[in-house]
Amino acid sequence: MFSGIIAATGKIIRIDSREKGVSLLIDAGSLDLGDVAVGDSIACSGVCLTVIARQGNSFSVDVSRETLDCTVGLDQPGELNLEKALRLSDRLGGHLVSGHVDGVGEVIKFEQIGESHELVTRAPQALAKYIARKGSICVDGVSLTTNAVTGAEFSINLIPHTVAVTTLKRLKPGSRVNLEVDLIARYVERMLTAESAT
Repeated sequence: MFSGIIAATGKIIRIDSREKGVSLLIDAGSLDLGDVAVGDSIACSGVCLTVIARQGNSFSVDVSRETLDCTVGLDQPGELNLEKALRLSDRLGGHLVSGHVDGVGEVIKFEQIGESHELVTRAPQALAKYIARKGSICVDGVSLTTNAVTGAEFSINLIPHTVAVTTLKRLKPGSRVNLEVDLIARYVERMLTAESAT
């Protein structure tokens, strides 16, 4: 589990093709890898990946074809938002994030308004029912709160700190982003549909 509070930005520096996916070498940037062991999980732009090797300030992960097919940003060199998995004693500064991407959204608007930025994103239609005004959503691994929701589009106000310390600063209309809806919303839907089916 993760919180969606980004600890550092890193960079994919090598991609090796595998029979059923790719292997990535990721420069961890300022992320402290001192307590990271092979087998640990690191969220890479919202995607929970398992460390298979460490070399200095870099780590390697395998990414399956299925993961590549339902996410964005893991198939080419570029920056990533990084977060190590939570410990049970950690503060939950964002919201509960599983690192299992629900779909890929498209940025409709990314515009500076005063000191902040407005981010408007269109989610896949199937995810729209999980997105609520003043609710939580994870965009490229970043825990955010929605300001407004219209159909499958949602608006978020990004404070200067979030823009400065994440890859969201690189967004523009047409950019594609990994989305994970609120975990609680998915469980509520499951409970309601299970009850109505009995």
